[in-house]
Amino acid sequence: MLKKIVYAGSNNPSFQRSSQDLLVLAEVTVSAKQVERLTEQIGAERCAERDAVVAAYLAQPLAQREEPPPAVTPPPVAVAEMDGGRLQIRSAAEEESNETPPAGTPTPQGPRPAASVPNVADPSPATRPEPDDEVDRPAQSKHWREDKVGCLLAMSSPVSEADPCPDIPSVFVDPFKALTLAQQIGQCAVPPGTPFQKAQPQGEEPSAEERQQRPNRPEIQTRHVLASRQDVSQFGPLLAAVACALGLFAAVRRAFVADGSSENWSIYKRYFPRWTAVLDFVHALTYVYAAAMAGRAFVAGWPVYERWIRWVWAGQVQRVIEELTTRQQEVGMPSKQDKEGSPRRVVQEALTYLSNHQDKMHYDEYRKQGLPLMSSHVESTVKQINYRVKGTEKFWSEEGAEAILQLRADYLSDDEPMEDFWQRRQAAATGQRRYRRSA
Repeated sequence: MLKKIVYAGSNNPSFQRSSQDLLVLAEVTVSAKQVERLTEQIGAERCAERDAVVAAYLAQPLAQREEPPPAVTPPPVAVAEMDGGRLQIRSAAEEESNETPPAGTPTPQGPRPAASVPNVADPSPATRPEPDDEVDRPAQSKHWREDKVGCLLAMSSPVSEADPCPDIPSVFVDPFKALTLAQQIGQCAVPPGTPFQKAQPQGEEPSAEERQQRPNRPEIQTRHVLASRQDVSQFGPLLAAVACALGLFAAVRRAFVADGSSENWSIYKRYFPRWTAVLDFVHALTYVYAAAMAGRAFVAGWPVYERWIRWVWAGQVQRVIEELTTRQQEVGMPSKQDKEGSPRRVVQEALTYLSNHQDKMHYDEYRKQGLPLMSSHVESTVKQINYRVKGTEKFWSEEGAEAILQLRADYLSDDEPMEDFWQRRQAAATGQRRYRRSA
C-alpha cells in the first residue's frame, strides 16, 4: 500500500487529489496530510541514496570517473540535456507562522491579486528566465524559485558523410510557426505589418516532433530524468554521476544540449568537456527572428530572417554575425535611454548571443554525426515536472520540494529506478529480495 500512496502523491497534481484517487481506485482512505508525509518520507530516502551515489562518484580518482560500471553497455549516442522549471518555495518563517498552506496544496483564497506582486523589471532575453507557458509571463511573486531538470538519453542514429538534411525544415521558415517559436521563448512582439494578429491559433503550436522532422535524426532508446532544487555546484556532479552510472561517458558519440544559460555551460565545461556542445537551435532562432524584425516591418524583416535562419541551419552563423554587425552600425549602439525591446538593444543582444555561442552552432556537422540539435526532450520533461510542483496556489518547503522533485523524476525515467528502490527497501527490511515479474 505504501508503494501506491507514494505513486499517487508523486504523480497527481496535489496531495488532496492523491487522497481522492486512492479512495476511488484502491478503496483505501488516506488523508491528504498522510499522503504528504509518506511521500516526502520516501522522497527523502531517495534523496539520501542519490547523494550517496554522488559522494561515491566524487571520491573516485578523476581518471576513473568516466569508466562505465561492469556489465553496462554504452549506447550508440549519449545525450545530456539541461533546463529549468519554476515552483514556489515558502520560507521557514512562513512555514512556522502558517502564512502559506501545506506543501503542494492549493490555497483556498485562489491566486494572489496582481497588486500584491512586486513589479520586477523584465531582464534581457539573454539572461531572463524563459517561460514555458503563458502563466509565467506576468510579474513574479517573491516565492518563485527555479528547479533544475536534466535528461540523460541513450539514443541511436546513423552517421553520414554528407549532411542528411541540408534543407531547413518548413516549420522554421513558416511565418506563423516561426513567430510562435520566437514568442514561446523570447516573448517576441508581432512585427508591424504582419498579415496575422497572432502567431498561431490556440492549440496549434509546433510540436516537438514537428520541430525535429528531418532525416536520420536520433531516436531515444531510454530516458533518465533528474530534478532538484540544488544549485549548479551540486546539480553538476549529480548529472555527471548518473551519466557515468548509465555508461554514457563510454559512448563514442556524445552531445551536451542546452540553451544559452551560463549555468548550463559551466556544468558542461567542468563535467562534460569532451562531449560535443550543442546550442539549442530554437533558442538561436529566437534571437535571429527578433534581430531580423528589429526596426523593420514584417515585409522587410521576413526575407532577412529567412536568409539568416537558413545560414544558421547550415552551420554558417558567422555570416549572420557579419550582417548583424552591419545592422548594429545602421541602428547605432544602445544607450541608457533605449528601453527593453528597442531595435538597438535587440540587435546587440542577438549579436552578443550568437558571438558567444557560435562554437556550439555547427549544426551541419551535428547532423552528420547523428546528434540532436534541440533540447526539446528536456523542455517537455520540465512541463511534466511542473504538472506536479508548479502553480500559483502551490507552495513547498525546501525539503518537501526536493523530495517530490526526486520522486517525480524517478517515475518519469524509463529505467524505473523506483522499482529497484522498493526491492532494496524490502530487502533491507526483511533480508529477502523481491524479483520483478517477467514481461
